Amino acid sequence: MSSQGYEIEIAADEIEDMIVDEDEDSKPAIKRKGRGFKSETRDARGDGVRSTDKYDQFESTTEEDAAAGRAQRSVEGWIVLVSGLHEESTEEEITDKFADFGEIKNIHLNLDRRTGFVKGYALVEYETYKEAKNAIEAVNGQKLYGQVLHCDFAFIRPPTPVLVSERDRDRNIRNRIGRRRNRSTSPRRY
Repeated sequence: MSSQGYEIEIAADEIEDMIVDEDEDSKPAIKRKGRGFKSETRDARGDGVRSTDKYDQFESTTEEDAAAGRAQRSVEGWIVLVSGLHEESTEEEITDKFADFGEIKNIHLNLDRRTGFVKGYALVEYETYKEAKNAIEAVNGQKLYGQVLHCDFAFIRPPTPVLVSERDRDRNIRNRIGRRRNRSTSPRRY
């Protein structure tokens, strides 16, 4: 097989408008271990200062999300988890209990297939954080059929992890090992 070369003529003014793609093979491979892959990249200036991107965490996009604290909005809306429901509770009774705090977008009651009764919890969905928060504050602790209702947001943001530096982690391991070595022995039994 012989390789043939092609010759292309390009005017000088056309070169300025050309966009050249970087060859993906020319980028260095990044060695990754485990899950999650910390995204550490060098500074754009190339001075060696690394930045860590928080790709799992996102900033609130609205004032409503920012006011929510640890509450997390679902794709549909703000969902309130109501637990402690009596098995004979109906959707109408739950709607009556929660309708005073705003427009209910959806109510979901899980039923036990075997008995046909409510499993003991419900999901009540509101459009806004304020409506859901007011419902939680008002209904939490109230009784329905003699059982106390417990209300909270169905989704919450996980606590931010505390990163321990490698030096501190090594120091803690050495301290634990040192304590084991220095511990006195128990008196001997005869």
